[in-house]
This record gives sequence, structure tokens and C-alpha cells, in this order.
Amino acid sequence: MARTKEFDPDAALQAAMELFWRRGYEATSMSDLTEHLGIGRASLYATFGSKHELYLKALDRYGETRDPLLVEELSQPGPVLPAVREVVRRFAEEAADESTRLAGCLVTNTAAELAAHDRDAARRVERSWEHLETPLHSALTRARAQGELPADSEPLALARMLVVLMQGIRVAGKASSDPGRVRDAAEQALKLLGG
Repeated sequence: MARTKEFDPDAALQAAMELFWRRGYEATSMSDLTEHLGIGRASLYATFGSKHELYLKALDRYGETRDPLLVEELSQPGPVLPAVREVVRRFAEEAADESTRLAGCLVTNTAAELAAHDRDAARRVERSWEHLETPLHSALTRARAQGELPADSEPLALARMLVVLMQGIRVAGKASSDPGRVRDAAEQALKLLGG
């Protein structure tokens, strides 16, 4: 007869995600994970596989839970650029917020730490960036069609610029104690959108 799990795998995955987010992949050992999750090594391996597999599952969880309203925010009828500006400003405020800035963004952290040499992590980073880029591209295409952007503007290029800016904001917010740095960068980039 199979033994029942003595822990909640969903809660364990959430706890692992938070630990990886705070410490990074390399700085988190299996001992750290078993201690933080309160489960044995054998249970951890049996449920999640290797540390790398657990990290990828944690990264997937992060992607499922971050910014669920982004598409809705950028799909509202009416003028589009105010919503785009609000999204960018929200990223800047989160990056400047003393209570959250040091953790940064798990996707951005993964891009910096693993993406260059870990194909699975890199794919997840790309997928996350596409999750951000696609609604921005759609919104900016609507903005151009509604006359909020010049007819010769390139919505895809603008969306990519904003994604890169927002990822850079996450890094700068994590590294800098000056909240003005990320706020100023966001505002200057938003001036490129006009209005």
C-alpha cells in the first residue's frame, strides 16, 4: 500500500519558490530546501525530482501567479497609453519599494543567474518575457490604430523596449537604494511613447 504524503506538495512548492526567489538557485542547497520546507530529502526527491527540477517547477509557479491582471489592464476599451504607463510605473514602484526590491523578480534573477547556461531556465525566461511582450504589443498596436501613437511607430519594437526596460528596472531596483533611479528611468522611457 502506498504511503500518503505527510505534507502539502502545493504549499511546499510555494515555499520552495519563495526560498529560490530570495536566495537564488546556486545559493540554495538541498539542505536549505529540506529545512525550509520541513520535509525529508527522500520526500523532496520523490515529489519534485532533483533540485533543478524543483527550481523549474517553482519558476513555473511564479509565472502562473505573477501579474494575472496584466492582459485585462491592457485590454480595457478606450485610450491605451494610460494603461501602458500604469503598468510600467507599477513595475518601477515595485522595484523601488523597500519591502520587495531586494528580492527582485524571480524571472529576472533567473535570467541573470542561469539563462546563459541552462536551456530549460532560459526557455522559461523567454516565455515569461513573451507573456509580458504580447499584451504590450497588442495594446501598442491598438494605441497606434487609435491615433495615440504616430502611424509610423513600431508597436512590437516599442513593446520589446518596454520589456527590456522593465527587466532592467527590476535589476536596478534590487541593486540600488535610490528609488529615484528606477522611477526616473521609467518616466523617461514613457516620454518616448509621447503624450
